[in-house]
Amino acid sequence: MKLSRQQRQLAHKSLIYFSALIACTICVFPFYYAILTSLRAGQELFQTHYLPSGFHWGNYVTALVDNGIARSLLNSVAVATITVGICLLVSITAAFALARISFRGRKYLLFTILCVSMFPQVAVLSGMFELVRFLGLYDSLGALVLSYTTFSLPFTIWVLTTFMKSIPVELEEAAIVDGASTWIIISRVFAPIMGPSLVTTGLLAFIGAWNEFMFALTFIISGEKRTVPVAIGMFQGVSQYELPWGSIMAASVIVTLPIIVMVLIFQRRIVSGLTSGAVKG
Repeated sequence: MKLSRQQRQLAHKSLIYFSALIACTICVFPFYYAILTSLRAGQELFQTHYLPSGFHWGNYVTALVDNGIARSLLNSVAVATITVGICLLVSITAAFALARISFRGRKYLLFTILCVSMFPQVAVLSGMFELVRFLGLYDSLGALVLSYTTFSLPFTIWVLTTFMKSIPVELEEAAIVDGASTWIIISRVFAPIMGPSLVTTGLLAFIGAWNEFMFALTFIISGEKRTVPVAIGMFQGVSQYELPWGSIMAASVIVTLPIIVMVLIFQRRIVSGLTSGAVKG
């Protein structure tokens, strides 16, 4: 039986919607079940229920007050925000040099930057530890800012360089004719145009700094200076044989919400930033 064109289009749309529903379910279900678990207590934690059976808010109080997640949240916000600010400031100036100024070895420098961004963290952990200790930053948030910036910069420079290459050179020439300095061109001509790409790379750098665990565990030993991932990993129960799943899930929900809110706020700019460098000019 041959289907009509309208039936084929309906079947095609149905397949797309069904696939999107499956993908959405796979992505959202872990977070949904974490919320359910965070609202349970006692034996309910070990029972499989896919609908809320009660609302036990004590896990959130325990996570925020007793386990110090509130303080760790402030530490993570400070470290991630400073890291993003430094990365964007350095990256946009470096991208201008790499995209607009011709000099010998530019291609090799870009290739080196790309290679550095692929380095695993564990490969440079010992070297970073010696550098942090030499600078006197051990057991301070500055050690995390330094390490996160070191690993975020290559990626942000590479991405912003690609975006800056897609901007017409006539805009820069017109600004030069008007007597604009290099910093004016970067801050008032390129930065507004590259707003979506700056938001995208900044958000990715923020998420990377927000979720990082290994450097935070290695460079910080004081409880009041821990970031959120380490603080959650250090959760302890009443005894050594108890793992407080309810408090852990409550802390995970609290930590995930800021990222979700930021993505929802900047979703249009993120999509625009991911596609603006695809078409030259």
